[in-house]
Amino acid sequence: MIGLLGKKVGMTRLFGENGESYASTIVELGPCIITQIKTKSNDGYSALQIGYGKKSEKHVNKPSLGRIKKIGLTEVPIKLSEFKVSNNVKVNVGDTLSVSIFEEGQLVDVRGISKGKGFTGVVKRHGFAGARQSHGQSSRVRAPGSIGQASDPSRVWKGTKMAGQHGNKKALVRNLKILRIDVKKNHLFLNGSVPGSKDGFVMVTR
Repeated sequence: MIGLLGKKVGMTRLFGENGESYASTIVELGPCIITQIKTKSNDGYSALQIGYGKKSEKHVNKPSLGRIKKIGLTEVPIKLSEFKVSNNVKVNVGDTLSVSIFEEGQLVDVRGISKGKGFTGVVKRHGFAGARQSHGQSSRVRAPGSIGQASDPSRVWKGTKMAGQHGNKKALVRNLKILRIDVKKNHLFLNGSVPGSKDGFVMVTR
């Protein structure tokens, strides 16, 4: 498995050769720099650590800044991530990865942070039907109803669906097809929607 870090640009519509219409998400990926190569002998598993973007040195702690300068990077990445790879991968620390590692027609997985919707009730958060507005009821239409028994078990079970924070969590969408690749702009056009808002960080793997 290998992939790239980037951000969500927005959505557009693409048309195929026969006039079929595709809802497409534009994702700007890379260029990403390899910041560390982990091996099974040293770290217990094989992986590549890559960095994306850049940020000011004043926002980085000294141990992280020292490690970045030790490998010869002039800019501090704003985002770091790892991808497990095989032992025989032929890359070096400092190499740059771009969207050219992908091909049109490939299926990829996209990870991101879903849009936050704030504190919501059980109807919006979990799809509860709510109570009937009849038989004298008026203020229980969107209420959750019973959340447990009184004498046994005398408590609320862990994981009971209730109102609370909705969204703003890690989300994964699998098997999105690559419709088009723009190497000059580092843009990937994916068929379908991608979690998160515009300019939100995403991770695309194949």
